[in-house]
Amino acid sequence: MEKKYNKVVLAYSGGLDTSVLIPWLKEHYGCEVVAVSGDVGQGTELDGLEEKAIKTGASKLYIVDAKKEFVDDYIIPTMQAGATYEKYLLGTSFARPILAKKIVEIALKEGADAICHGCTGKGNDQVRFELAIKAFAPHMDVIAPWRFWELNSREKEIEYAEKHNIPLKINKETNYSKDKNLWHLSHEGLDLEDPANEAPINKPGFLELSVSPEQAPDVPTYVTIHFEKGVPTAVDGEELDSVALIEKLNALGGANGIGILDIVENRLVGMKSRGIYETPGGAILYAAHEKLEEITLDRETQHYKQQLALKFAELVYNGQWFTPLRKAMSAFVTSTQECVTGDVKLKLYKGNIIPASVTSPYTLYSEDIATFGEDHSYNQADSEGFINLFGLPIKVRALNDQALADKTGKGFPGVE
Repeated sequence: MEKKYNKVVLAYSGGLDTSVLIPWLKEHYGCEVVAVSGDVGQGTELDGLEEKAIKTGASKLYIVDAKKEFVDDYIIPTMQAGATYEKYLLGTSFARPILAKKIVEIALKEGADAICHGCTGKGNDQVRFELAIKAFAPHMDVIAPWRFWELNSREKEIEYAEKHNIPLKINKETNYSKDKNLWHLSHEGLDLEDPANEAPINKPGFLELSVSPEQAPDVPTYVTIHFEKGVPTAVDGEELDSVALIEKLNALGGANGIGILDIVENRLVGMKSRGIYETPGGAILYAAHEKLEEITLDRETQHYKQQLALKFAELVYNGQWFTPLRKAMSAFVTSTQECVTGDVKLKLYKGNIIPASVTSPYTLYSEDIATFGEDHSYNQADSEGFINLFGLPIKVRALNDQALADKTGKGFPGVE
């Protein structure tokens, strides 16, 4: 016998999946539906959301403003780690844990029997949401209709919505699957599902945060970003809070065709999936932060941190934010940022981010030592002893190789 619920909290965006879920849940379970939306910078997508949720059958809608927490506690730590998943800047990935956490808080407050999400059974988001729910409400039931319901395609969902007079901002011809927040906008589905098809980035209305590189201005834009201990605090000399700073960089980057990514990525569930991502401000921040670390991190820390970045990205992508390993890795990253303070000037031009200058009071770069001109700081004769020691294992192997060959007629296996 199917389980019954009295009250279900729905992760609600107002998009296609969650719009049809409100009446579907009421029809299927006869339960009260409480809708919850997290504001992580979706902008106008939240307009009219409460009216829509109530009209389609929700008893109430919570809209939780999580923008500042999203930036400070999720975006910036990930950026500081230099974490990218197959070049993807993780815009959806690190939004899901904070949204799920907020939804759990409201579900517990409301005394709900279950939490429902509209994530497809083919995607990564189902994992990200449910791992966060397990971390904060391990006994809470989760309803994931895409795994069993009859509306097993977006076309069927649209038909259901039309029959139930649910207003949608899409139709069968413009039905890209999108996810938008302060950091990025993703596009999936329709013609994008075939990697042989060129992404229609020059088609009016396809891009929302950016223009295509071809449509960007013919003159470059310069931008200077100031960091304090790895945290961006100012743009072109203007101090900004973290949310406003990303909004400003989104505008600058978007106008210059920055941060458009077309990739076929490896989903956690095993399949490959194509996505088009717009991350204009994020691409600028990653480039600027990496440039500043070039002069403020020592070689060993820089190289080890680059190795860690891959694993950090996998944890974020796979929904493992609320884990001891991610917490420990973040602590390491934070300690590496103590001297990542300074200014980075970049040139933005037709989709390209070109370094222009970098300065820091904690720079490890010394022009006196690095110069090709005459200097009195570096004794080039020291290099002979260094090379002799550094190359000693190679030399010893070659000597022993020759000795063995002279003795037996056959030396060591070759290294060519």
